Amino acid sequence: MGTEPSAYHRRVAEEKRAAILEAATGLFLASGYDGTSLAKIAEAAGVSKATLFKQFPTKAALFDAIVTDSWQVEDPGGPEPPAEDLEAGLTVIGRRYVALLTRPGMTALFRIVIAELPRFPELGEAQFSQGKMPYFESVSRYLAEADRAGSAKVGDPDLAATQFLGMISNFVFWPTLLLTDWAPERAAIERAVGEAVSTMCARYRT
Repeated sequence: MGTEPSAYHRRVAEEKRAAILEAATGLFLASGYDGTSLAKIAEAAGVSKATLFKQFPTKAALFDAIVTDSWQVEDPGGPEPPAEDLEAGLTVIGRRYVALLTRPGMTALFRIVIAELPRFPELGEAQFSQGKMPYFESVSRYLAEADRAGSAKVGDPDLAATQFLGMISNFVFWPTLLLTDWAPERAAIERAVGEAVSTMCARYRT
């Protein structure tokens, strides 16, 4: 008999993992990182402490998992942004970035980090190094590829990535940290992405 877990057991484990991450995010936001114990998270998630410890032996490991999951592109099998067409490529990237920033829990994650940063700077480090930075680097790599493909002339891909992502996040995401009712309509979001793409093309497209 094989030792590999069955599809059923894998599905149950994934469901429990998702419940743990959801419960942890809610408790971190309500009670703070320091004020939330793994035992409380297990109870809120409806799992045993043994189950939680098996997947996440420490609270830091649990928070790292929350960050990593939050920054995963939902459709990694989707179309690759074409390096030979800057406008089309940036449109794909911009829409994926919006999907990340508007994902349920993303605002809560940033609020947790900001609230706890003075006492737990490692939370900010996790959010930056495991979440935001890998995504930023993927955009910078795309812009460098566009430069090599001849569709753009980008002397500083990191600066260009900062410009592009900043134009989108300044409208779509950052207001949500201060305004509880900030929820722009889809058409307004699409316009923000389109304007960011047009601005980048005006500046960098060959």
